[in-house]
Amino acid sequence: MMKVLVVWNDIKFLFIGPMILALLCVINWMTSPGEWWVQWAALGLGIPWVICMIRVMRATVIVGGLAALIAAWMRRTQAGSKGRRND
Repeated sequence: MMKVLVVWNDIKFLFIGPMILALLCVINWMTSPGEWWVQWAALGLGIPWVICMIRVMRATVIVGGLAALIAAWMRRTQAGSKGRRND
């Protein structure tokens, strides 16, 4: 259950992180247009954003693989039961 919450929080951060960065860009542009300190915030938010993206992609591959495995198993069991009825 905890892994599901971790992935859910990662998905939320994938959307919230860029919004926070956009807000910081606007604040930086309005307060000090000559100095772009927002690049450090982008680096600080970018590293965990990439880590979250990797976690979400890994979870997607695992869930998709399990779904494909279950579908193949269901197809095989249904084909096997149809073959037995004809005999």
